[in-house]
Amino acid sequence: MLLAAGGGRRLGGRPKALLEHRGRPLVEHALRALRNGGCGPVHVVLGAAAETVRTRADLSCCTVTVNPQWPEGMGSSLRAGLGALAGTGADAALVLLVDQPGIGAQAVARVRSAYRSRVSLAAASYEGERGHPVLFGADRWADVAAGAVGDQGARTYLRTHRDAITLVECSDVAEAYDIDTAEDLTHLE
Repeated sequence: MLLAAGGGRRLGGRPKALLEHRGRPLVEHALRALRNGGCGPVHVVLGAAAETVRTRADLSCCTVTVNPQWPEGMGSSLRAGLGALAGTGADAALVLLVDQPGIGAQAVARVRSAYRSRVSLAAASYEGERGHPVLFGADRWADVAAGAVGDQGARTYLRTHRDAITLVECSDVAEAYDIDTAEDLTHLE
């Protein structure tokens, strides 16, 4: 699942999904990382400028959920995405953020390979620090969604369940920077 609903408040209101990277919208790069990392079906949660994203980006490879509550923060998008997955028969959700183009298919595949059961909980780590992507077994979704508020997403849930997390070292295959400010745009090509 790709969370791509943010409005880019710190980027002057430029939706992150539409930022260009290597000539295409950032959302396409993240979707490709999920697909090439072995995830499927792929779901994307849009919010800010959702119709423009649908027009400019190739989303034909995924299921789109539009989060009308996107201004509330990442928590509302995580809830919307997990809600869309409920009833699909999926055993887990691997969550990637659109604003981390340094995370590609290799990191996705590594975290995906940590799945063991519907109670699995795994996350990429970068030199020992927990990061994205994060994998939630389906039996955890209700509790994750219940605690997903504001811009915290699943942070509180992950902190509370830290002993259950399988950390998967990815610093040799990915860079966990975010595109949050104008200065961060230097990471885009």
